[in-house]
Amino acid sequence: MNSAKVAIVTGAGSGVGKASAATLVKNGWNVVFTGRRLDVLDEAVEAASGGKGKALAIRCNVSNPEEVDALFDRTVKEFGRVDLLFNNAGRGHPATLIDEIPLDIWFDVLNANLTGSFLCARAAFRQMRRQAPMGGRIINNGSISAYAPRPGSVPYTTTKHAISGLTRTLALDGRPFDIACGQIDIGNALTEMGAAMTKGVPQADGQIAVEPVIDVQIVADAVLHMASLPLDANILFMNVMATKMPFVGRG
Repeated sequence: MNSAKVAIVTGAGSGVGKASAATLVKNGWNVVFTGRRLDVLDEAVEAASGGKGKALAIRCNVSNPEEVDALFDRTVKEFGRVDLLFNNAGRGHPATLIDEIPLDIWFDVLNANLTGSFLCARAAFRQMRRQAPMGGRIINNGSISAYAPRPGSVPYTTTKHAISGLTRTLALDGRPFDIACGQIDIGNALTEMGAAMTKGVPQADGQIAVEPVIDVQIVADAVLHMASLPLDANILFMNVMATKMPFVGRG
């Protein structure tokens, strides 16, 4: 059996997930790239080839309990265990006031960001507490929106505040089983989702302003750092952000 540590990264077809999964592979992890589109995952795996670890694409809709269970079953079959879950999959929605948000959008964002994270964390926790040696790490992608909302972001901000509660509870419940749980809160990484920042986004005072961004590799390196800690150490919350983005104080 390969002695390399094993990671599952959700939303690994693009953005933060893709960069983080590739960085883990480069540094010797065996990594399952998962998401809803297998063609995109295959491209991400191909781009990560040549690293020290192995990369495998498995299609999964994280809001579907059966697909999540199948994802973890196949991962264990292929690699023997799960040492890391990066709960990264999620989606947003254009700025909209609450009374104009259709219910289907609310449920779509809730399912992708919160239910999906719950289902994957549940499967990871179950595997980690039963494997030998016992334990592992769960990293949740929280976002700066876990602390402060952007205008018109009720569905997204609500789910990200809830992710912080999930993180804290798992960090507590995981102690007897050597399961560490932490959260990375990202501010303005230059991904497809974050590209709007370079063109101008609504501010709290009603203005539209361009915001600074950071290279997504900086985030991936931070995820690697969190993942590489021994299980008796944990970064509970890490905020990685563009230094000059409007977040601290009045912006």
